Amino acid sequence: MQYLTLYQLYQKMLAIMGPQGWWPADSKFEIILGAILVQNTNWKNVEKSLANIKSVTDFSPEKVSKLDKEHLISLIRPSGFYKNKSKAIMDVFQWLREYNFDLEKIKKVYQGKLRQQLLSLHGIGEETADVLLLYVFAEKVFVADKYTQKLFTFLQVEGIKNYRSLKKLLPVLDDFTLEQAQEFHGLLDEFGKIYVKNQPTFATSFLYGYRLILTKRKQGAYE
Repeated sequence: MQYLTLYQLYQKMLAIMGPQGWWPADSKFEIILGAILVQNTNWKNVEKSLANIKSVTDFSPEKVSKLDKEHLISLIRPSGFYKNKSKAIMDVFQWLREYNFDLEKIKKVYQGKLRQQLLSLHGIGEETADVLLLYVFAEKVFVADKYTQKLFTFLQVEGIKNYRSLKKLLPVLDDFTLEQAQEFHGLLDEFGKIYVKNQPTFATSFLYGYRLILTKRKQGAYE
């Protein structure tokens, strides 16, 4: 059995898989749209919806905020759950509009309570809120999505029942830069798409035979 800390896991994944360049988008407002649209669907469907929105708004937040519900629904239909997602997009962009779409101003206003505010918006759950914090508002947070929950279970981390339970187990990301935290989420998701379908699939991966240690250890303890 070989042991890895969280940061060592990131280093190993990066060395073998290379940079993933997440989140795929040209602007932070495109990221917001993508984070909402990807809920309960795959990225190929999201790309179709984003292309439709871009053709009408060019991802201008002002133009997105002015789309009427029926028009928005027609644009995002490929992503499914379009009634709920259209309401989420409308609510989020109306909220952004209150601050003139100034993301830095929003960070200053809410400071440590931004996650709580995001969760109060329609259609924004814990995972989406953390994605927005990480990629839009430049805060070092960990996205404990289903791929990661399953991977960490395979890496023998005990006590993972859901999103919140994994978040509680994780150490603070002090060892990570913002860019590394963003890259780590991309690595975990791309790895998950290939290897965490089941235990036999995971057994074919380069992480098989490792155990992840989430508590702080003395330097060199597992070297």
